[in-house]
Amino acid sequence: MRVMVVGGAGFIGSHLVDGLLAAGHIVSVVDNFFLGKEENIPKEALNYKIDASDFYSLLHSIIEERPEIIFNLAVLPLPHSLEKPFHNVGLNIKIICNLCELLRIGCYNRLIHFSSSEVYGSAQYASMGEDHPIEPSTPYAASKAAGDFICMSYSKTFNCDISVIRPFNNYGSRQNDQSYAGVIPLTINRILDGKSPIIYGDGNQTRDYIFVEDTIRAALLMMEKKNLKGEVFNIASGHDISIGWLIKTIQAILAKKGLDVKPILHERERSGDIRRHIANTFKAKDVLGFEHQIGMLDGLEKTIDWYIKKRMN
Repeated sequence: MRVMVVGGAGFIGSHLVDGLLAAGHIVSVVDNFFLGKEENIPKEALNYKIDASDFYSLLHSIIEERPEIIFNLAVLPLPHSLEKPFHNVGLNIKIICNLCELLRIGCYNRLIHFSSSEVYGSAQYASMGEDHPIEPSTPYAASKAAGDFICMSYSKTFNCDISVIRPFNNYGSRQNDQSYAGVIPLTINRILDGKSPIIYGDGNQTRDYIFVEDTIRAALLMMEKKNLKGEVFNIASGHDISIGWLIKTIQAILAKKGLDVKPILHERERSGDIRRHIANTFKAKDVLGFEHQIGMLDGLEKTIDWYIKKRMN
């Protein structure tokens, strides 16, 4: 198939490009490189360096490539929304509106939109199924929730073939470790730099982490499956771990590799930080046949080794 990945130079997007190419598909990438990196895009994938919030630039790339299906992973991240909420929300919503409208007018056939578990806010009960209340607690999460509702509205009103994949906390190689980095690459790099890792709040807040390669398997299963119009799928491990445990485990792994690991610093809890996330993944298992395969300890070992190797190159 001819497939376009919007946001394909980023962390999850670039792994999806690799998976699609390995499966024999013809892949094109749209990315403005706000966080994505050109080095993440393999030479087999044609790259369009454009901003997906620009309707006519996006239209041009779709006319050129004639994709049958588009995956949308283009997004400004959560930490950015705490600094520039107006810009973050506006651009995130504009991208999904453009993609839905281009689908409605027949420029391509199917959209799989990457959402975020952040749309749920803190867990009101465990575990969180796709019917858990949507109560975002940050501007980023609100923009992702809006994107999901826009997708569902186009599916219901115009019969557009749109489905939503809702990954929980991804980690692995190529995760952004510079501006707006997540806790895992941030912690790894602080320790590699000889600094103390940081815990915000009491460290008892939990997340449901999933290794990026598992998320890509789920996305490919969604692509292969027909008749998913209007469906939403949680993609996660179904287990939550505390941030405190996570950081201490990263410390332990790096200490075993001979690094001098400094004590943890405790900082004030961050605004909008959710307390608990744990996914119900029964729907993904029943409909897609998806279950995560890579455990947290194995995933962290692979991730840490990648960041160490990156520093050596």
